[in-house]
Amino acid sequence: MCGYMKRQTVGPALRDAACDAVMRALDVVQSTWISEEGESVHRNWQRTGVKMRPQSGFTMVELMIVIVILGIAAAVAIPMMSSAASMQIRAAANIVAADLEYAKSMAISRGQVYWVVFDVANEAYQIQDANDAVIEHPVAKGSDYRVDFSSDSRLNRVEIAGVTLNPSGYRIGFDYLGSPYSRASGTSYSNLNAGTITLEAGGMTKTVTVEPVTGFISISN
Repeated sequence: MCGYMKRQTVGPALRDAACDAVMRALDVVQSTWISEEGESVHRNWQRTGVKMRPQSGFTMVELMIVIVILGIAAAVAIPMMSSAASMQIRAAANIVAADLEYAKSMAISRGQVYWVVFDVANEAYQIQDANDAVIEHPVAKGSDYRVDFSSDSRLNRVEIAGVTLNPSGYRIGFDYLGSPYSRASGTSYSNLNAGTITLEAGGMTKTVTVEPVTGFISISN
């Protein structure tokens, strides 16, 4: 092939580079090492006029470079995953606290009880009025005021680990003074003595607390 190229009207430098590239390609295709039962068997298919060079495996330096690159990739990826969970749980805690505040403000402004009803099994909650009807979302007009962590790609790492109310229940309500209440089922409810909503994501925890009497809402780790 190189003899054919020598007869063409190409420059010497280009011709020599092309020949060298062809020989290297032939070496790769026509020479292989097979390892079998701990022994190396070298197969070479010789071509007339072409000198074959044995091919070796990866060098120690190349393997070390690959290991270093994998280590760097892991060092970058793991904190990114942890950072995503951290951002999601902070955002989720702020959303829960804001929605509790919204329910309280609605109760004060409308002069009737509003409820935040938690569905722990489905990682969701919704806001209901005094008639237990889900209210309309103030921003997404025409949509129910329901938050579902599992179906929201921005919050799908977050889980509602628990809702602890005293007296027991899964609904937190506020009256026209902003005072909190607890309710399990039925229509009867009691003054809230203590209330916490615990969120988890990536091994991290955030707790939203509703204080008795005042209805003051806070977030803690």
